[in-house]
Order: sequence, then C-alpha cells, then structure tokens
Amino acid sequence: MKLDSSIVAVITGGASGLGAATARALAAEGVKVALFDMNAEKGEALARELGGVFCAVNVADEATVDAGFAKARAAHGQERILVNCAGTGIAVKTAARDRNSGAIKSHPTADFERIIQINLIGTFRCIAKSAAGMLMLAPLSDGDRGVIVNTASVAAQDGQIGQAAYSASKAGIVGMTLPIARDLSSEGIRINTILPGTFDTPLLGTVPDNVRDALAAAVPFPKRLGDPAEYASLALEMCRNGYFNGEAVRLDGAIRMGMR
Repeated sequence: MKLDSSIVAVITGGASGLGAATARALAAEGVKVALFDMNAEKGEALARELGGVFCAVNVADEATVDAGFAKARAAHGQERILVNCAGTGIAVKTAARDRNSGAIKSHPTADFERIIQINLIGTFRCIAKSAAGMLMLAPLSDGDRGVIVNTASVAAQDGQIGQAAYSASKAGIVGMTLPIARDLSSEGIRINTILPGTFDTPLLGTVPDNVRDALAAAVPFPKRLGDPAEYASLALEMCRNGYFNGEAVRLDGAIRMGMR
C-alpha cells in the first residue's frame, strides 16, 4: 500500500506512546489520521498538531468504539489502515501469601477479565468493525483494500511472574492474527502483529531511573529501551509491504524475559 493523502488511518491508543509515534509517522507520509483514546487532553493536542481528528474511545466499550468510527469516517472517510495500540496491564500473582499476615489470596477474576476485555476483546472489536468498513472500499492497484497492525508484547511468549492476565491477553492477539488474515484474505485485507519488548513509553516514565537502567541493560543489543519511532517504522513497513501478512514479529533487541 502506498502511503499518501488518499489513505485514512485509525490508531487506537493514539494519544501517546507507540500509538502517537505511529500517528506522527503516518501523518508525515500525508496519511489522514484519527486518534482513538481516553485521554482527551493529549489526544486533542496531537490531533491539532497532525491535522487529524480525535475520538474519545474506550475500546472495551462498544458504544464509544462505534461513535469513534462514525466520527472518524465523517471527518476523513473510510479508513484503509487500523493500528491497534490501546492496552493496559497489571501485575498480580495467580495465588499468593500476604507478606505480613500470611493470608492466602487468589487473583481476582474481575481483574483478569478487565485486562482481557481491554487488550484482547477491545483489539478484536476494533478489527471486526474496521474490516467491515474496509469491505465497502474498492481494492487499490496492488490489490490491498486495507491493512491492520496489532500490538501484542513479548509477554505473549515470555510472561513474567504476575503477568498471567496480561500475557494471556497478548497471546490471544498473537493467536488470532493468522485466522483473521485467512478470514480476510479473499477481500484483500492484511493483518500483522508486533510484539514490542521494553519501550520508552509513558508507562515507564513513572519508573525510577535505576529500574529503567536495569531494563535497558537487560537488552542484548542495543542496550537501551526501544524508541516508539522504531515501533512506528515497523508498523509502516507492514502497511507498505504487500507480502507482509499473517505474521507476528518481535521487536525487542533480542531480549528474552526472565521470571521477574
């Protein structure tokens, strides 16, 4: 797919981090961007900067997702690109003893369900609704009707202590990539997934410097945190390269996460 002003993109989690970097990279190619996010202040500011549109969306809430697509399409037209970056995580052991009292407690099921709802079902919800819209478009000269890029995590394969919910949600994204690629193959819609390692995103902005340094030192090469622009570069290549389909690709500096 050639990236230019004739192309419209929707980026979930587009107000900051990996999503914002991807929105900037797409806009630099002339692509019209719509940002789905819950942070209106950051989202509106970035949309103004990029000449895009901000849509207040919680991917776990179907009504706001529908309203977001309606607003984005009214402003720019039907999207040919969807990049799913919205997500969150928690760290809770499956079962554990309280360090002080010794009381045994289990992982709250509601917390597990919340992570699955946001990361996995929220991603699928946006995929299904975007793909349905893409079906109304005529194929481009290269045969592409549209392209979808998802965000999983190296935790999908190397989940650490306390990451059962997060790892399950991200592994689900990896697991559904190929079946969705097959579902949409006859319609000329491609889908791929990126598994980022430790990236310098706002989530890590709250972490003490010594912890950030330790995370960076754990990366085999280069010994640093990933730059969101590097994620964006791969996302754009997945859009451009018409033979890139049904793949889940680690972007992690060769890191393999330990138990903790």
